Amino acid sequence: MIAPLARRLSAGAASLRAAVPFLAKPAPARKSAATGRPEIDRNRSRYGIAIGVFCVVYGVIGGRLVMWGAADASASAYAGFRDQIQAARPDITDRYGTVLATDIKTASLFAEPKNIADPDEATEALLTVLPELDARDVRRKLSSKAGFVWLKRELTPAQQQQILDLGLPGIAFRTEKRRFYPGFETASHVVGHVNVDNQGIAGMEKYIDGQGYLALQNSGLAVGTELEPVRLSIDLRVQHIVRDELAAAMKRYHAIAAGGVIMDVHTGEILAMSSLPDYDPNQPAQALEKDRMNRMSAGVFEMGSTFKSFTTAMALDSGKATLNSVFDTSPFRVAGFTIKEFHSKHRPLSVPEIFKYSSNVGSAHEADLVGVDGHKEFLTRMGLLSKLHTELPEVAMPTQPRAWKKINSMTISYGHGVSTTPLQTAVAAAALMNGGKLIPPTFLPRTREEADQLAVQVVSAKTSDDMRYLYELNGKEGSGKGAAVPGFRVGGKTGTAEKVVNGHYVGNKRFNAYLAAFPIENPQYVVLVVVDEPQPEEGKGTGATAASNAAPTVGAIIRRAGTLLHVKPDFGPEGKALLVSY
Repeated sequence: MIAPLARRLSAGAASLRAAVPFLAKPAPARKSAATGRPEIDRNRSRYGIAIGVFCVVYGVIGGRLVMWGAADASASAYAGFRDQIQAARPDITDRYGTVLATDIKTASLFAEPKNIADPDEATEALLTVLPELDARDVRRKLSSKAGFVWLKRELTPAQQQQILDLGLPGIAFRTEKRRFYPGFETASHVVGHVNVDNQGIAGMEKYIDGQGYLALQNSGLAVGTELEPVRLSIDLRVQHIVRDELAAAMKRYHAIAAGGVIMDVHTGEILAMSSLPDYDPNQPAQALEKDRMNRMSAGVFEMGSTFKSFTTAMALDSGKATLNSVFDTSPFRVAGFTIKEFHSKHRPLSVPEIFKYSSNVGSAHEADLVGVDGHKEFLTRMGLLSKLHTELPEVAMPTQPRAWKKINSMTISYGHGVSTTPLQTAVAAAALMNGGKLIPPTFLPRTREEADQLAVQVVSAKTSDDMRYLYELNGKEGSGKGAAVPGFRVGGKTGTAEKVVNGHYVGNKRFNAYLAAFPIENPQYVVLVVVDEPQPEEGKGTGATAASNAAPTVGAIIRRAGTLLHVKPDFGPEGKALLVSY
């Protein structure tokens, strides 16, 4: 190999001398007219320097060609993958250090086609262990002139051993990093998942890459590096309870989907969030199925009567209504539409009664009191009409009418006409419970002091006090009674929204929700549960409204998770007397 290279270099130098005049053989020196001796060529030293430089350059190029010719082709082809494959991702843990995602070592199968004597025989042998491979594709790869080709990534130990037993020359393995999720589906929509190259493509895994890890990985600086774990705000114990109760609700009410979230009203931390059907992040292809989307942050829905929380808060905060205000609840027409009650009381209602009885007409009058522009401004201020800002990448944009008219404002007052994410609804409700401060949600730990730096006052403390009273009233006497839990005072607002199909509301397809806070005398947490297209519970005479499915699910979650959230149950004087006597 070296002799042909030398001949090429010699020929190249000759052609270069022919092309460049000052490198050609110098002409005979002229003789001096006075002495008859040849003149000294002043450029002789320059010729020598130039020739030396070109010889060095060609020598370096020739040396590199020799090195590349002698190098292992598979090693050079694999070099571009090596750092990325061996790069370690940081562990993801819950708020108490329980691992949610970690790296494990796995073997991936590759081939060196130049070392394979019989591609057909090798293909048939490999298919006995990996029948899912495409025979034509494998045969094409093994017959190619490439120095390195991938055949199968992330094999099981059993598969690796079976292929080793085949004893095929030119077939080998590379050790890679594979992401493993020990909790499987439990927190899949929050944690997310990675692709085959160990790069985050969903959930907090994608967020981590966007914070600089991907650049670290691509630069090779993540190889052999011990990275600090990324701690989330999620409490895995509470997360399990939420998912477990949502699964039970789907089965009990024959629903097509369900979702839930628990949020700290003072810090904005998300303690748990689940959307069913979910998926196993160890099998990321499942996430592509349409029904497995994250409904809590990536889906928008009309939230029904839960929106009456914001309508009432708006009327109270405007100063144009108080808890003593009374509104007529007789049906009336606007722009060709009739605004009427689901269950009319056939009399005027006070603001607390409008909230407790979930009056559509009363809510429409509250919105009309503030006006169309004021209504739109208030919902914008509460963050319900704009895209939510948080670490989770899967966040949908709410929808609203292109032009707000009086009829739009009135229907929006009771939850029809604006679609938003359930997570946004919970965030806005937290502001009504915590003294009036809108705090952006986070999936990372945050202190109360840090939250105060981000908080925006959106309603007065007086309005927040009034809304806590109304939530407690509805939890005791209204549609929220199904969420009552002994020892935990739970208040909230139900919402039963008819779904839109082909541009029309369909009465037998509902999207139900219960928006709750507890302990209601000094709320620490907001809990929201949604149930998609529930059916009446078998063997019971209850219907399919939120009061009969979403509210009881919230109660079941709080009953199991309350103490884990450091809320001490209070059973009142009777409970204390029982403890003393015991």
